[in-house]
Amino acid sequence: MIDLVALLRRRGIQPTPQRLAVADFILRSRAHPSADQVLENVRRQCPTISRATVYNTLNLLAEKGLVKTQILKEGTVIFDPNIDRHHHFVDEESGQIYDIPWNAIKVSGEQTLEEFEIHEFQVILRGRKKRK
Repeated sequence: MIDLVALLRRRGIQPTPQRLAVADFILRSRAHPSADQVLENVRRQCPTISRATVYNTLNLLAEKGLVKTQILKEGTVIFDPNIDRHHHFVDEESGQIYDIPWNAIKVSGEQTLEEFEIHEFQVILRGRKKRK
């Protein structure tokens, strides 16, 4: 079990009840929620939490390296609690986003792009999950 208070303090984040509610939801999530989805879920536990508090907390968690922001759906920023290197698969039918292990896909040729200084990359696959 994660000690959220200690985790936030180690990252220099003051653990208010609202921040703890947001962190609890996002860090335990296996999904890739948008800020509005986080707000909807956190309001069940903390009905008075504001949209601004959720957005500010998510951005603070991203700034402190606890989540990553991604734009995997057009015009929507999602928050990814998996900060390890991985790729993504976006199911175009359901909209669900799946983590793909880093070693499942081989990328080559990035070293030939001499005019770019590459800090990070990922592959985003789109399609439909096969039915069994």
